[in-house]
Amino acid sequence: MLIETEATPNPATLKFLPGHTVMENGTRDFATPEEAAASPLATALFDLGDVTGVFFGRDFVSVTAAPGVEWHGLKPDVLAILLDHFTARMPLFNAPSADFAVPAAEEEIADDPADADIVAQIRELIDTRVRPAVANDGGDIIYRGFDKGKVYLRMQGACSGCPSSTATLKNGIEQLLKYYVPEVTEVRAV
Repeated sequence: MLIETEATPNPATLKFLPGHTVMENGTRDFATPEEAAASPLATALFDLGDVTGVFFGRDFVSVTAAPGVEWHGLKPDVLAILLDHFTARMPLFNAPSADFAVPAAEEEIADDPADADIVAQIRELIDTRVRPAVANDGGDIIYRGFDKGKVYLRMQGACSGCPSSTATLKNGIEQLLKYYVPEVTEVRAV
């Protein structure tokens, strides 16, 4: 099995492509070892001690190294864990049990029902144009709400904490949404 590695715009994060589907539906972001307890793979990566984030996308795993950690030393260990996991066809998540916890959904900004058409346009643009581009960079973006012209989005994976995420939001996503949805005045990360 060959696992390809790609750099992301976030220098602390590498994207690992195992050559097959990682998540059938959705994505999953682990920002702490406690959150990672839901997944044997995420737990093994956090157990390396130099990992501060793990993100599962459709066909990739993004891993974020702790500040000051050089990838040339960490990358072989991450690759070994990923190879062992995917070669053995181990489950991505622990079987549901009494101690299995899904992170609580973040509170969304309540959309005004009068803005339903605007929100539908925003969501479609995010799903069809923004999310695929962000996934190419090892992350994801989640719609959190629309209020008085402002769109609230959450960055995940390599995009969370990326030095260029502000530029991506303002120069990319905000410009796109303003162009197609004139009611949008601003995009904010939450």
